[in-house]
Amino acid sequence: MFRICRFNFPYPEGSRFRILHSCDPYLSGRVGGSVVVIDMDSWSEAMREREALADHLVCRGRITTPGVEAAFRRVPRHLFAPEGTSLADAYADDVVITRRGPDGKATSSISAPWLQAHMLEAAGLRPGARVLEIGSGGYNAALLAETVGPTGEVTSIDIDPVVVACARSALDRAGYGRVRVAQADAEYGWAAGAPYDAIVVTAEAGDIPPAWTEQLRPGGVLVAPLRIRANVRCLTLRAHGDHLVASAAVQCGFVPMQGDGRNTARRLPVRGQDVVLILDDPIEVDPGALAAALTMGRIELWSPVTVATSFESLHLWLASQPGPYGALAVDRERTAGLLDPQDRFVCPTLLTEDSFAYLTMRKADAGRWQLGAHGFGPAAAELTARMINLIAAWGREDPHITVHRSGDELPETPGRRLVVPRRHRLIAVTW
Repeated sequence: MFRICRFNFPYPEGSRFRILHSCDPYLSGRVGGSVVVIDMDSWSEAMREREALADHLVCRGRITTPGVEAAFRRVPRHLFAPEGTSLADAYADDVVITRRGPDGKATSSISAPWLQAHMLEAAGLRPGARVLEIGSGGYNAALLAETVGPTGEVTSIDIDPVVVACARSALDRAGYGRVRVAQADAEYGWAAGAPYDAIVVTAEAGDIPPAWTEQLRPGGVLVAPLRIRANVRCLTLRAHGDHLVASAAVQCGFVPMQGDGRNTARRLPVRGQDVVLILDDPIEVDPGALAAALTMGRIELWSPVTVATSFESLHLWLASQPGPYGALAVDRERTAGLLDPQDRFVCPTLLTEDSFAYLTMRKADAGRWQLGAHGFGPAAAELTARMINLIAAWGREDPHITVHRSGDELPETPGRRLVVPRRHRLIAVTW
């Protein structure tokens, strides 16, 4: 439906414009002579989709604060999606890929709304706050701008000039000209706008550079997806003396960081891109031997452990054990009948030189799943048995995650501890 309104409009034929409206500030139309033609159908559909997304996030408990809810109800996500993206896809609770590299892999995206909501709430922003977003795209910066209000300041940086230009254009189009967008390497943050009440990182980091903590106000919060032995966790970090302590750790996935701080996991094809082994340790494995293991038949073992809800801590528990470890990413359709990992993107995997075993699960009864292991190769029996024993020993509690300066001595602890050394930091996961 189009609504015809007549104005004395001092703009040339075909001009685009935005009308400030009490219900939606992004109602758009075009000028035809002295007649303004407003596309009410597209406006209404976009508004309905946006409201439905916000309702979904609230109902699932992803949004719990009024400020974040208001931001999701106000910011038009579709204006930040690539041209041709349907409104249904733009407002789905899923990732929207916005840029790919020459190899076809995503280098920039609009994160899943549930994860953006979590990160906004974790940042705990208030009107008037100053925030740095590392990894741009526009939509998340607009959500941040709504949260901090007109008296707050949002700076969004990205190393890719194309991403920066697209973010700037989309933010202007959506009415967020006050957001600063700059091309910069994440390794060094953006000192010109410091100190910040919060730094929100929207790319997978293998380390935490000193600039990020140096540019925070005392008491400020760093929300960052940090890779811990092939497990990526969105950590909510605050300073505690000379180190950082995580108050939350949510499993997530992001495109990897680029630039001087680039520290990516290795991805080794085992059977083309159908089966890929992700390694975060300096260990050597033979992809050919593991590919051969796939032809030797599968060993299955099932533990007595069943789960009904989230069991994200199990991934970190398995990663915290000594011995070669990686994560398996598979194409379920192309490996149907051969592989059935619990997680098709990053499934915990125990390794030897020529064998591997991964975490799996099967339906137990209404609402519950039984955990088990599938093994391949000469050492499959040994690895699956070890996986089952580790599942049985899992205490289901969340670990204590801290981040220390590289070279620091860590205090003694009575529990099991995983220490991941990086260039700038030591990441400690204690059970």
